[in-house]
Amino acid sequence: VQLQASGGGLVQAGDSLKLSCEVSGRIISRYGMGWFRQGSGKEREFVAATSYSGLTTSYADSVKGRFAISRDNAKNTIYLQMNNLKAEDTAVYFCAAPQAYTVSGSYYIRPSDYHYWGQGTQVTVSS
Repeated sequence: VQLQASGGGLVQAGDSLKLSCEVSGRIISRYGMGWFRQGSGKEREFVAATSYSGLTTSYADSVKGRFAISRDNAKNTIYLQMNNLKAEDTAVYFCAAPQAYTVSGSYYIRPSDYHYWGQGTQVTVSS
């Protein structure tokens, strides 16, 4: 199973970016998926998660109302739309998938619940 994250870049505060994570080696339609981020010198932290249908989502308080996670199971891809970016959003962003099927309507928010990780994509927000 491989996860390929893309879409990061250097933007100014207030700008938007949309990250993509394409999954190969597995059909993602039965798995909840997540996005995490890790700033320089910081621990990896939860950003957003979605159930396998995409109907149930969860967000870290720091991004609620600004970020939106979505998925296109037909394309085996998940997305993270990031609006009104702030300097504190600067980090490497990772997408992640669990090892086992996810119960309908559920998702995971702890890094330890995920088994497969993408390589990360850098997001830098200048103030």
